[in-house]
Amino acid sequence: MDIYFPIANMAMPILSPILIGVVVGVLSGMFGVGGGFLMNPLLIMLGVPPTVAVATGTLQITAASVSGAFTHWRRGTLDPIMATCMVGGGLLGALAGNRTFVLLKSLGQIDLVIALAYVILLGAMGAMMLAESARAILRRRGAPVRRKLHPHGLLHGLPLKVKFRKSRLYISVFIPCGLGFVVGVMTAIMGVGGGFLAVPAMIYMMAMPVTLTVGTSLLQITVVSAVVVFLHALSTQGVDVVLALLLILGGVAGAQVGTIFGQRLRGEETRFLLALMVLAVCAYVLYGLVATPDELYTIEYRPMEG
Repeated sequence: MDIYFPIANMAMPILSPILIGVVVGVLSGMFGVGGGFLMNPLLIMLGVPPTVAVATGTLQITAASVSGAFTHWRRGTLDPIMATCMVGGGLLGALAGNRTFVLLKSLGQIDLVIALAYVILLGAMGAMMLAESARAILRRRGAPVRRKLHPHGLLHGLPLKVKFRKSRLYISVFIPCGLGFVVGVMTAIMGVGGGFLAVPAMIYMMAMPVTLTVGTSLLQITVVSAVVVFLHALSTQGVDVVLALLLILGGVAGAQVGTIFGQRLRGEETRFLLALMVLAVCAYVLYGLVATPDELYTIEYRPMEG
C-alpha cells in the first residue's frame, strides 16, 4: 500500500520507510551508532528530496536520543557541565549551519553540497573504521601492530581552562564548545547526530572517561537536534512528521533485534562489517553524483506572485 508524504511531495510504499528504520535500528543495536549518517542517504536513494531527508532525519535522531540521554542522566553516567558547554557551542553551530543551509538552498546548490558532504563523511569514516577494525583483528591474532603514544598538541595550551569535576579534567572551555559547534553545523546541514565524531573526540582529544562520553554526547545531541528540527521547520518547512513516525516505528523494532545479534558477534568483526557497509553507501552516493541522469533537463513551473 502506497502512502503520500505531502512535505516530500511523493508517494511510496508504507513499508519502505519502516524497513529503513528497521535497518538503521538493527545497526544501532549491533554497532552502537545513531545511524543518521546511513538513514539520510537511504532516504535520498528512495527519492526523498535531500532537504526533507535532512530535516526529517534530524527529528528521528531527536526522538531516538531522548530515552538514552534520560537513562544516562538517571544513572549519573554523564557530565552535565561538559554537556552544557557542548550544547552552547552546538546551538551556535546549529544557527550557523541552518543559515548556510538556507543560503545554499536559495542558490540551488544544497542537494549537491549534501551529497558531497556525505561522500566525504562516509568515505573518511568508513576508511578509518576499516583500518581500526583490521588492526584489532590483527592484534587478536597475535600480529605485531605499532601503537602511537598519547598525543599532546596545541589543545593543551588553550586559555580559559575550567575544572570539570565529574570528568576529572582541567581543560580549556574552547575545546568542548568548539566540538559542540562542529557537531551543530553537521546536524543542521547533514541531519546527523554527530555522536560518531563527538565520542571519539571526547575520548582521544580530551581524555574524558569512557563511561561518561556516550551519555554526555546523547544529552548534547538531544538538545541541539531538537533546536535544528525547529529551525528547519521554520526556515525550510522540510520536516515530514508522518515519514519520521514511520522511521521511528521501524527503528524501535530494529534496535531490539540488533541488540540480540550484537551480543553474539565480536566487536572488531562487527565494526569491520559496518565499515564495508558505510563504504558501499558512499560508493552509491558518489555514483549518483557522476552518473548521467535519466533526464538532462527539467522544466519547473512557478506561478508569479501577486
